[in-house]
Amino acid sequence: MINRHTTFFKALNLTIDYLILNVSMVATYFIEDRSNVFWANNRRYLPIVLVFNLIWLLSANISGLYEQVLNKDSVKTYRSVIKTYFIFVSFICFTILILIGTEAYFITRQYMFYSLALFGFLLGLWKLVFLLIRRSERASLIDTREVIIVGAGRIGFDLHNYFQQNPDVGYKVRGFFDDNAANVTDEKLYLGVTDDCIAYVKQHKVAEIFCTLPISDSKTIEKLMIDADKNLIRFKSVPEYYDYDKKPTYIQSFGHIPIISVRTEPLENLLNRSIKRLFDVIFSIFVILFVFSWLFPILAIIIKLESKGPVFFTQVRSGRDNRPFRCFKFRSMKVNNESDKLQASRNDKRITKSGAFMRRTSLDELPQFFNVLLGNMSVVGPRPHMINHTKQYSALIDRFMVRHFLKPGITGWAQIKGLRGETKTVDAMLQRVEADVWYLENWSFLLDLKIIFLTVKNSVQGEENAF
Repeated sequence: MINRHTTFFKALNLTIDYLILNVSMVATYFIEDRSNVFWANNRRYLPIVLVFNLIWLLSANISGLYEQVLNKDSVKTYRSVIKTYFIFVSFICFTILILIGTEAYFITRQYMFYSLALFGFLLGLWKLVFLLIRRSERASLIDTREVIIVGAGRIGFDLHNYFQQNPDVGYKVRGFFDDNAANVTDEKLYLGVTDDCIAYVKQHKVAEIFCTLPISDSKTIEKLMIDADKNLIRFKSVPEYYDYDKKPTYIQSFGHIPIISVRTEPLENLLNRSIKRLFDVIFSIFVILFVFSWLFPILAIIIKLESKGPVFFTQVRSGRDNRPFRCFKFRSMKVNNESDKLQASRNDKRITKSGAFMRRTSLDELPQFFNVLLGNMSVVGPRPHMINHTKQYSALIDRFMVRHFLKPGITGWAQIKGLRGETKTVDAMLQRVEADVWYLENWSFLLDLKIIFLTVKNSVQGEENAF
């Protein structure tokens, strides 16, 4: 079935893309370099190779280039390639020309132009070849297997419907075995009682058995499992509690005891938390030294000239594990008595002119990098809410408090998806919560970099809900 090959072709695409990238760099090196030093012995050249390779990985992660490599149509595939290539070139130009400089490693602008041009040409050619091969072999990649389902209850029919709606997973259901024939409304799908299951599978050479019987039928399940093993038949059991919150679950074993977790949490891993914290500290120091240091006096003067009150606005908000902390911001409103109760809204009369600009560009959030250094916040995470909003929405939305497993962030997955600003309805808050929980379950360091990049991009372009 197609998902058995997905990982292989994803790795194949990644490997060949990297091969093309490095061949382009080495080929250009021999054409451009006049030092007669072999490229592998040139210590000034090798760091540039590392930079190119790391930036390609970052660019591909931002664009999702290697997602659904077997399912994406040709237009979307090339659109992803072009998007990734332009992100890659942008990062290269910024990193080499601005941050590192070309002179330090004797990398000429001509070298960069020719190597990037050659890489772009070869990459486009390779993707064309891959699409042609994929088109001719698509039928062979979908290795459909016939299976049967034991148990015609709600879980069994959910599984049957999923296989019907997702043919790419490669399973075709022949029918159901159940001791109560009335459970199967379509007579063509009813194959018999559970005791006849193994004989039927052997006779018709069915590949796999999916058992969806309830835990109360444990003796029947155990017998089916043993008989399947004896007859070299693959047996898979769907846990009765499979559909908690209608999303994938995480199963781990404590000895021989399976434990079902309702979600994965990558940041429960100490190494991941350490990486995130180290990045938070380094990035915050960089922003404070090179951005906040010179921008602060300018904004402070403007804020003081425009309205009476302090430069900074501090507010108690909900932090990790729902612990309250003082969140710092540049003051963007006139001093008022409703700031701890009422959200900012579009055309809010409390917002000053300079405050409107700061909120639109997210400059009012800059002081929160001090919160990050103090350990109250992270650069990326769910946005912290006012205490009274936490109390209000936790009573209305079941998973609202889940977002507090993480440190709140200056920006987050919800924000780059446009889920920011005033939440007029419970549904609007629900969408934000779902985005925050998705981030908790899917965290990676590269995802954080992607969110930061898109946040900066959105701040420059402007956002509809930023007010």
